[in-house]
Amino acid sequence: MNRVSVIMGSISDWPTMKEAVAILEQFDVTVETHIISAHRMPTEMATYAANAREAGVDVIIAGAGGAAHLPGMVAAQTTLPVIGVPMKTKTLNGVDSLLSIVQMPAGVPVGTVAIGEAGAKNAAYYALQILSITNQTLVTELETFREQQAQKARESEAKLHD
Repeated sequence: MNRVSVIMGSISDWPTMKEAVAILEQFDVTVETHIISAHRMPTEMATYAANAREAGVDVIIAGAGGAAHLPGMVAAQTTLPVIGVPMKTKTLNGVDSLLSIVQMPAGVPVGTVAIGEAGAKNAAYYALQILSITNQTLVTELETFREQQAQKARESEAKLHD
């Protein structure tokens, strides 16, 4: 059984991060969600990350805004794949979050996706692709999903001529 943990720095990140959860659930992947602030809960964050593998987590998706330290600090405490989702912010539209997450030092990678909802969705698809390395059912489901995407694109061409 595959398990993905979707974590975020605060409840204000939930409207974005629930997009990742919805996609993972569509593929019948077990999902757990947590609010773990890197700045306000550093001890809990370190304990969570250090114990995630033993707790049965396969991939961590971490959403964070502003200083956006959560994905990187979690990655520093585990060898599990961590995917960072930059939250859209009022100050710099999430560019601050993106730059904070993407600039990890060599040896402590965080897979980083787009800012906001598109990023949360792609984080879920990326996690599914990682899990599919050892899960043939997910391979088949992802191939079907991609074909459905292609078919929708083909069908949309007809709308050009209506």
